[in-house]
Amino acid sequence: MKKLVVIGPVYPFKGGISHYTGGMVKNLGKDYRVHAISYKMQYPKILFKKEQRDYDNDAFRIDGAQFLINTANPFNWISVAKKIKEINPDAVIIQWWHPYFSPCYCGLTSLIKKYPVIFVCHNVFPHERFPLDRFLTKSVLKKGRAYITHSKSDTDDLKTIVENPLCETTVLPTFNAFKIRNIGRKEAREEINTPDDKKLLLFFGFVREYKGLKHIIRAMPEIISADSNTELLVVGEFGSDKEDYLNLIRECGVEAHVRIVDGYIPDKEIEKYFASADIVVLPYESATQSGIVQIAYSFEKPVIATRVGGLPDVVSDGKTGYITEPCNPSELAKAVIRYFSEGKAEQFSENVRSEAYRYSWDRMNETVERLLEKTDKNEK
Repeated sequence: MKKLVVIGPVYPFKGGISHYTGGMVKNLGKDYRVHAISYKMQYPKILFKKEQRDYDNDAFRIDGAQFLINTANPFNWISVAKKIKEINPDAVIIQWWHPYFSPCYCGLTSLIKKYPVIFVCHNVFPHERFPLDRFLTKSVLKKGRAYITHSKSDTDDLKTIVENPLCETTVLPTFNAFKIRNIGRKEAREEINTPDDKKLLLFFGFVREYKGLKHIIRAMPEIISADSNTELLVVGEFGSDKEDYLNLIRECGVEAHVRIVDGYIPDKEIEKYFASADIVVLPYESATQSGIVQIAYSFEKPVIATRVGGLPDVVSDGKTGYITEPCNPSELAKAVIRYFSEGKAEQFSENVRSEAYRYSWDRMNETVERLLEKTDKNEK
């Protein structure tokens, strides 16, 4: 049986990439001997002052994971490389999403040149661009032998810095680990104090400018005029611009129809919000892909998303949700109104269920297997 080292955040680290890495490690374990290597220091506190760990949902726990990497200590990278050489894997899979990790991964991959490196590119370039991000990204990704991306736009970005990359583009697998209690819609709504007859839109996740929350807020007057029994539930952590959103809600006159749950949501609390929702909205201005779609699908919830990045690849317009143009509140409103007025809930949920294999971790294993075979042939 082949051996793999998978590098990236795993439980108890927070966030979608940690959930993804945990899912990848567990599922690859069906076919390979997998060694998970994570961080003992992911970000320095001066750069990331919030708590980086969440111990609440151990469904993501990886038995035997080793927390070895200090991303800011070059001497540490030498000891980690030594550990990888002791494992002697057939390949090393590294999660990539931000140029902050460039020095660490440049140093580490230079010390383990013997082993093929597969980069899983969650974002080739960061959402919030900055000077030198292209240079830093290229310095790392050029060291890969193969790549996995989750959107055509990321694949296109990769091709601008790596010539003829050996790359497979595949959709994000579905995250099922948030179904902890398997509660139904009625019970979930009781927990969040929402009437059963309310039409509930869910915007979930860290609130960042590029995620376009302002556009669904601006769509709410038109939505409410069609059905005043509609509510937008915004669940996630705001930055310093929260007051701007509150002002916008007041300006639009929709204070009674927008509810905010501000702050980081522990994994064990996620279920009640998705189980309560009628439909999940992603009004993004830009994106490569989003794990929020896969969480929604795990709860068989349809999605309204915008035509950016890889979102149209995973939201089938008119089947598992609707695709609208970005930065267009009126289109968002029409999609919401259409969904409820045409009674699409049961049909769309069935379509989500029918596409389950497309978003399965088994399919990801097949992708990894193909890339390993191709890197082996290239070596020979």
